Amino acid sequence: MVMRRHREEMKTNAHTSDQGRHSSRHGQTAARPAPSHEAPDESRQTPRTLSHFALLRFTAAWWQLADQERRRRREALGAALADLGDARHLYQVFPAQDSADLLLWTALREAAPAAVHAFFRDYAARLARFRGVLTCREPLWGFTRPSTYTRVRSAQEMDPFTADRQPFLVLYPFVKTTGWYALSRDTRQGMMNGHIRVGKDYPDITQLLLYSTGVQDQEFVVVYETADLTRFSDLVTQLRSTEARAYTERDTPLTTALYHPPGAALELF
Repeated sequence: MVMRRHREEMKTNAHTSDQGRHSSRHGQTAARPAPSHEAPDESRQTPRTLSHFALLRFTAAWWQLADQERRRRREALGAALADLGDARHLYQVFPAQDSADLLLWTALREAAPAAVHAFFRDYAARLARFRGVLTCREPLWGFTRPSTYTRVRSAQEMDPFTADRQPFLVLYPFVKTTGWYALSRDTRQGMMNGHIRVGKDYPDITQLLLYSTGVQDQEFVVVYETADLTRFSDLVTQLRSTEARAYTERDTPLTTALYHPPGAALELF
């Protein structure tokens, strides 16, 4: 009886083996478990945040105030900005440019609709009482998000929420040509790889890319921090010789600003 059961098991195994060979001859393979697609590690990607840059210029009425009154209003303005958003940094613009006196960078950790709505409401309310002596020119803002062209967050990405800032900041609006978006995904990736390689030759220069398509006139806001403007100029010169440069429609006007510790920038004016 045991021998009969053994012979039956051998026949079954042989039959199964023949079926496997038959399936292989007809291009069929045994079913395999579906590959697992792990979710990206969000801790290694750029988070979604809001950054807002405002060029501020004092009106003629400011310069007509007595020194003591200007001092009082500087203190009031500093207090109004002290806890605006989750981070704020103030830069000197004049005399690097005469279009503005100061650059105010404000950042928000959360890009949820309710948080963004509250931020803009609070921003307007805090600056309202200074509008007679202070005008806001050319605000540029947008959102950070994971890059389309890199898998992880760059080590050269600026952190808006640290108090440790480099001496100089440069920012400008950026628009790609329509031809760029007509290129294949692989072609664009290849060009951006060359662009990224140039940037890595300047590890001391950090960058922040904001996405503003559909919420402002430009598609992006590009921001750099550097300790040496001559090196930054060298970097830009090299970037403008890359293949991707041909697909730039606009990257002006450009603003160069000088960082000062909290309160020090206001004291200049």
